[in-house]
Amino acid sequence: MEVIAIQKSALDGMTNELKALLELTESATRKYTPIFSEEKWLDNQEVCLMMNITKRTLQTYKDKGMLPYSKLNRKNYYKRSDVQALLKAGHPYNTDDNGFTNE
Repeated sequence: MEVIAIQKSALDGMTNELKALLELTESATRKYTPIFSEEKWLDNQEVCLMMNITKRTLQTYKDKGMLPYSKLNRKNYYKRSDVQALLKAGHPYNTDDNGFTNE
């Protein structure tokens, strides 16, 4: 085990810097809190299970602009209301002609 000794003033300085960083982080995320509390967000797996579709079909929905999504840390998230709207529309993607049907 290695023990490192530092001066109390250095420790106090690091503590103050950490507190400032925490305040900055909380301030930056505070404006996004209402967005996430208003709406339930789903990841790829949850959407596939909810819609009973494959990941490839989900990718097609995204590519065609049929299902809006947000990307956070290289992971896609979807609003539950958008998924429900697409479900209500009756899965408009038709694999036979690579087009869409208006059901």
